[in-house]
Amino acid sequence: MTDPESTSPLPEKLLSTVATQCTRSVAVDYAVFADALLERFKTATDAIILYGSCLRSGNLDEGIADLYVLVDNYKNAYTQRYLGLLNAWLAPNVFYLEVLYQGKTLRAKYAVISTADFEKGARFWFHSYIWARFAQPSRLLYVRDDAIRQRAYQAFAYSVLAFLRSGVCALENKAFTVETLWTRCLMLSYAAELRPENETRARHLATTNLIDFKQLTQAAYPALTNLLSYQPDNDTYLCQNTPHTRRRALRHWMLRRWQGRVLSILRLSKATLTFRDCLDYAAWKIQRHTGVQLEITPWLRRHPIIWGFVVIWQVLRKGAIR
Repeated sequence: MTDPESTSPLPEKLLSTVATQCTRSVAVDYAVFADALLERFKTATDAIILYGSCLRSGNLDEGIADLYVLVDNYKNAYTQRYLGLLNAWLAPNVFYLEVLYQGKTLRAKYAVISTADFEKGARFWFHSYIWARFAQPSRLLYVRDDAIRQRAYQAFAYSVLAFLRSGVCALENKAFTVETLWTRCLMLSYAAELRPENETRARHLATTNLIDFKQLTQAAYPALTNLLSYQPDNDTYLCQNTPHTRRRALRHWMLRRWQGRVLSILRLSKATLTFRDCLDYAAWKIQRHTGVQLEITPWLRRHPIIWGFVVIWQVLRKGAIR
């Protein structure tokens, strides 16, 4: 399902804002990840993107960095043909990476996707998997050339528009601060995946990134005037949905929630073929955010694909997601 507005021109200010945010400096530790991934994917590498909680906190000592590797095509990226087929069937493939650096072990999980699929995800995917992640500021750790750089910037900018359009359409007709606007949109995207984050987490993210989110919202605003009206007196945005628009958007988000459950199971199952210790990582992640402890029995370790179905049943039954 494609939003016809995804083909409309991008506001130039949005592109320049995204570019500025992407080029901010990061800790030198992250360069070792880029070097390791360039060694692994060599000339297939188009770009390496850093995003997520470690980017925001800058702390790699206890966290796991989140990275995306954009490749020119899946055939060039892998020596094992089945990995390319899995990537083409359901992008991205997710892997785990450990790098020794100055006497400490740095950890990352990285997703592999072709640049073309990344662009499609940002502009045309019905589900929010790509555009909800990359509406938020990220960094380019490596880029092949200026042409790829511009394609990445455009994908980030389209992600911002898709995120705000899809989220705003589901909101009530009242004025929202940028903090509340992004919190509500983040909550919609969290509910569309098997993700344990709650409203507290979404509001914390909106608060700590408020300056960036204000810049992105302001820069995207010329493309959103049919949905939002800026109120300069109190620095808010008035939502201007019609009843039909809101009902339709809420139906879409309900569909995304069910679609996301299926995709999450499939991706969890697929990760058992690519992500070392993925069961322990997923269980740790869910317990960390929800307090729900998931048992990994010896039988489930021998049959890891089934674990994805067990996870979603236990998490739903215990009320961690709805």
